[in-house]
Amino acid sequence: MENGTTTTRKIWNFKETEKLESAPNLTIRIILDKLRSCLNTADTRPVIPLCLADPSAFPCFRTTPIAEDAIVDAVRSAKFNCYSPTAGILPARRAVAEYLSQDLPYKLSPDDIYLTSGCIQAIEVLLSALARPNANILLPTPGFLFYEARAAFTHIEMRHFNLLPEKEWEVDLNAVESLADENTVAIVIINPGNPCGNVYTDHHLKKVAETARKLGILVISDEVYAHLTFGSRPFVPMGVFGSITPVITLGSISKMWVVPGWRLGWLVTNDPNDILKEHGVIDSIIGYLNISSDPATFIQSLELSYSQVIMLFDCFYYAKQAFDCVQCVVVGLKNWLRITFACEPSYLEDGFQRLNAFYKRHAKKQ
Repeated sequence: MENGTTTTRKIWNFKETEKLESAPNLTIRIILDKLRSCLNTADTRPVIPLCLADPSAFPCFRTTPIAEDAIVDAVRSAKFNCYSPTAGILPARRAVAEYLSQDLPYKLSPDDIYLTSGCIQAIEVLLSALARPNANILLPTPGFLFYEARAAFTHIEMRHFNLLPEKEWEVDLNAVESLADENTVAIVIINPGNPCGNVYTDHHLKKVAETARKLGILVISDEVYAHLTFGSRPFVPMGVFGSITPVITLGSISKMWVVPGWRLGWLVTNDPNDILKEHGVIDSIIGYLNISSDPATFIQSLELSYSQVIMLFDCFYYAKQAFDCVQCVVVGLKNWLRITFACEPSYLEDGFQRLNAFYKRHAKKQ
């Protein structure tokens, strides 16, 4: 009651979106933000970033001058100030097709290539294109958490299969078959693996393709770390088996060129039998791209000299069985710890010393 007048609270017609409230809880970013909020401000030691693989933040990692010069030349040329076509500029799509075709038994065309703002947007586009009532998708554990976040936002049910550490993190194909049903639309594999660092053999990839064909689903192959491998086992793209089952490959320049902030990725259809086109998936992809943003055209110009770029990035994620006192859930597997070597060597030394000291303080007494 104010001055004899009854006041009521104004009713507003807007409120939070529940999907957006829950989805961020499935991302690495929100977990990092929570950790940073718990830091002791009185501790003056620098934070050692052993979890975020962004080597560009450190002086010891820098992209090739070829890429830097290409950006400068593109901006000064004034040829790339225009809007981008839906799928990306044709010369860039042609360059990506030619580059990826080097490892395939057939040739990709520019029409198979859709340029995106990094691999993250490629995931967003694809899962949105596949979403329909009651749809479900098969995701690896451990894996890259953004697939869960995007699936939750698009109302695609998530069903998880295990990767088998005793078999070099191969897909548990028996579990895949037991999880799938008539509403399963796709299976996601990450090769080379994130966070496990494994590289699948061509034999295993063929078995994945044959299983997917049996189930009537497509394979989404996240190959953002393509060719960044250690040891004698070569990287084999899943697209090699596109004639067995439709394969959609996701990739980007972020890791290979050490430029995650440049935001250029791609979504590629490896489908020589045109199954995706026949079932409307291509139309759905194009439809979503028509209502979303495009990568900057001058960044797309980098693809024109793709084959000239020198690969400098020589660090990779790997999973290491953690101490009894450490629990890691960000990648979906308890008691394993993901560590990236993509930082200054001195940071690594300091970081591992801190981990060792933490372990000694908190390890269970025998």
